[in-house]
Amino acid sequence: MTELRDTVPSPTRIGLDLEAIEAGAPLDLDLRLESVAEGVLVTGTVEAPTVGQCSRCLEPFTGSVSIPLTELFAYPDSATEATTEEDEVGHVVDDAVDLEQAIIDAVGLELPLSPLCRPDCAGLCPQCGVVLATAEPDHHHDIVDPRWAKLAEMLPENNGEAR
Repeated sequence: MTELRDTVPSPTRIGLDLEAIEAGAPLDLDLRLESVAEGVLVTGTVEAPTVGQCSRCLEPFTGSVSIPLTELFAYPDSATEATTEEDEVGHVVDDAVDLEQAIIDAVGLELPLSPLCRPDCAGLCPQCGVVLATAEPDHHHDIVDPRWAKLAEMLPENNGEAR
């Protein structure tokens, strides 16, 4: 068993369309590698900064993600390697394990599909597109239902009495 604490740069952009770990961002690895009967069991956490775009207001934001990681990498010629599909479990190759795909998969499961800049984000005004968080408190639009537009034309503009 060995423990590994290290910071390495992200080899590629990891994540989803609206939120991801950028290429070159620092990945803080806190891992434990254990030799088990069938291979090497890697457990621990990976932490990294994220950048994204709010799905409601479209404003950019930054955050961080902490990913729990548990992966088995099968020894060559082990029963695990013989009984699983090639891409189902990682493999020990030349006494090394490649964590990149395991981290990519874990990040994809951890990040939200619709990230928010903050939990109470109000989004954009549906009529004019202004960010509601920065709009005046009484921001609104007087919209006449098109089904009643002809009736609204019959009303005088100033006093509201019918003609």
